[in-house]
Amino acid sequence: MFIMSRRTVLGAATAMAALGLGKPLEFVPPAFAETPLEPTVGFYRYKVGDIEVTAVYDGIWRKPHDPTFIKNATVDETKAALAKAGLTTEFMPIPLTVIVLKIGGKYIMVDAGSGVGQWQANATHLPANMRAAGIDRDQINTILVSHFHPDHVWGLMEKGTNAAVFPNAELVVNATEYNWWTDPGRVEKLPEGRRAAGKRIAEVFPTWKNWKLVGKDAEVAPGVRIVEAFGHTPGHSAFLVTSGKDQLMVSNDTMYVPALLAPHPEWQGTYDQDGPTAITARRALVDRVIADRIAICGAHFPFPGAGTFVKDGNAYAFTPVVQS
Repeated sequence: MFIMSRRTVLGAATAMAALGLGKPLEFVPPAFAETPLEPTVGFYRYKVGDIEVTAVYDGIWRKPHDPTFIKNATVDETKAALAKAGLTTEFMPIPLTVIVLKIGGKYIMVDAGSGVGQWQANATHLPANMRAAGIDRDQINTILVSHFHPDHVWGLMEKGTNAAVFPNAELVVNATEYNWWTDPGRVEKLPEGRRAAGKRIAEVFPTWKNWKLVGKDAEVAPGVRIVEAFGHTPGHSAFLVTSGKDQLMVSNDTMYVPALLAPHPEWQGTYDQDGPTAITARRALVDRVIADRIAICGAHFPFPGAGTFVKDGNAYAFTPVVQS
C-alpha cells in the first residue's frame, strides 16, 4: 500500500493551489514510479489566476554521461541522483519545455526553443506542438528571453539563413545578458567549444531592431516581472507571473535538472558560467518560491515542466507534475 509522506502531500497541495487547477494533479513519488521520459501529448494547459499558461514540449537531449557535466560530482553520483528521482540512468535526460502565456488576448512566449533540430536532432517538436495547442507563431506578441544558450534562442533564427522567425514580436531580455554576448571581442574570449554559438549571436542579434533591454524587477508584460538569477549566464533571468493571488515562477535554467540540483544545490554544472553565483541564485529563488508558496516551472523539468519544492535539511525535495 502506498502512503504519501507529509512532504509529498504538502508539495502536491501547494502546487494544486498555486497552479489554480480544479482537478487533482498526478504526482509521481520517485520511490514508487518512474517519471515519464517524454509526453504522450505535446502541450499542457493550466491557469495562474486569469492568465492561461501553455507548456509546449520541444524535445529531449539524451545526453551521454560525462564526468565534466557536474564539476563537483562523479558520474556515479549523478546516476544515483537520477535513480532516486525515478529517472533513467542510461543517459542524462534533459527535456526542453517552452512556456506560452495568454494575457488579455495577447501571447507572450518565454524563450523560443532550440530551433527545430539546431540544438539536438530529436528536439524538433515545438512548431507542431504549438499548432496542436492552437497557437500560431504569428500570434506571438512578445518573447521573454531568459538567456542566450542555444536551446533557448536558436528557435529565434531560421536554420541556414539566420532569418528572424518572429520578426514582429518584441524580444525582451536583461540588458546584462545582451550586452555581455554582443560585447566587441567577446567571441575570442569564449572557450573554443562555445565560439561558434557566440559568433552566431554576435553577428545576428545586433542586426535586429525589436530588442527591448530591461533591468532588475522590470515589468516585461502585464503581470510579469523579470527576476535576476545570474550565474548560469551573466544575465540569466527568471520571470514571475502574477494574477490575483496566484503566482508562477518561470525559473528557466536556475534549477535546470532538479533530480540533481534539488538534493545537491551545491553542485555546479559545466554550463553554469559562474558556478558560485549560480548556486547563490538557485538557493535564493527556490527559498523564495517555498516561503511565498509560489508555483514553479523550469525549462528542463520533466514535462510539463512544473512541480513543487520543499526544504529537505540544507537541500530540497522536488515533486514533478506529470500529465494524467
